[in-house]
Amino acid sequence: MTGPCDPSSRPPAPSGARTTLPLVTVGEPERLRADAARNRTLLLEAASHLIAGCGVTNLTMESVAAAAGVGKGTVFRRFGDRTGLLIALMDHREGLLQAAFLSGPPPMGPGAPAVERLHAFGPAVMRHEREHHELVLASRADPLRTYAVPATRLRVSHVAMLLRQAHVEGHAELLAHTLLGSIDAALVHHLTVDRGMSIEQLDQGWHDLVTRLGARA
Repeated sequence: MTGPCDPSSRPPAPSGARTTLPLVTVGEPERLRADAARNRTLLLEAASHLIAGCGVTNLTMESVAAAAGVGKGTVFRRFGDRTGLLIALMDHREGLLQAAFLSGPPPMGPGAPAVERLHAFGPAVMRHEREHHELVLASRADPLRTYAVPATRLRVSHVAMLLRQAHVEGHAELLAHTLLGSIDAALVHHLTVDRGMSIEQLDQGWHDLVTRLGARA
């Protein structure tokens, strides 16, 4: 359902059954005062709640501030601008995917050969981004900024590491960007919606690329 965001709509009050989305960052964790950390989580939860009701397009910094019960300046200080807020939301939702490839079970997580982890990684990322397609595209108001966000840097470094472990020749980081470009959210949307390809065909395309790069145990 989409429509104008109602700033009076607030996230459900805390309860014993509430599930908190995991926050995962790359490198040294940002050291926030306890109240600032609480405000950040509160704002992200308010934004997620509003998106569920009115969609990403209608989300504003003002509506998030009103839903969270804080001043508009607090939202701008925390995220800088709307794109910064959307990127933070993507990072907020990235946690489950990151947990799967960093510490989850094989074949995507540790414990499987690097080549198997590579084959599992692409399809998992495609499905994750299809689930959050609207948010992914809305967060790309500044295309160059996409490459600087922690989630993107982690994906590139992870794929590059697996390529090295799979004995793939060439510049690992450049090859990682090439592989990830083949499953970019906008491209996947174009191929499945505009070109009528199935997600299974795109899965096979990923597997073909990994094989052609010469990944081996």
